[in-house]
Amino acid sequence: MLAVMESLTKTPPTPPAPPGLPGQSPVDPRIYLAAERTFLAWVRTGIALMGFGFVIARFGLFLRELALSDHVTVPLHANGFSLPVGVAMIVAGILVNLGAALRHHHYLLVLDQGRLPTTHGKAFPLLIAGFLAVMGLAIAVYLAILFR
Repeated sequence: MLAVMESLTKTPPTPPAPPGLPGQSPVDPRIYLAAERTFLAWVRTGIALMGFGFVIARFGLFLRELALSDHVTVPLHANGFSLPVGVAMIVAGILVNLGAALRHHHYLLVLDQGRLPTTHGKAFPLLIAGFLAVMGLAIAVYLAILFR
């Protein structure tokens, strides 16, 4: 009976704290690996934007060659709309890579302090998506007007 009373008055053991809290062991390595995968995904996105921007910038040359094959005179200096849009896409790719590097660096600093980082917000991905939507619409309108 005494053993039963002792077991009833004994406080239950506290569950272990989740990893990453202060005073706890280092953060789970899977969190670092997930941060690395996210960073690399943003870098791939930036590289794709730069490559696509280069293709768009050179698209004016393709259109000029196409016009020459149809015996249409086109001024040699006329790059049309493709050069500024292509350059804008290349700059967007550079900004995406820089933003990804800064976000990743901040994320790792917080993880190294033994804390779980808060979310970064939705502005960065939404700005990129909005920019791409505007550029895509501009290219579609340009091509529609060009090949009317």
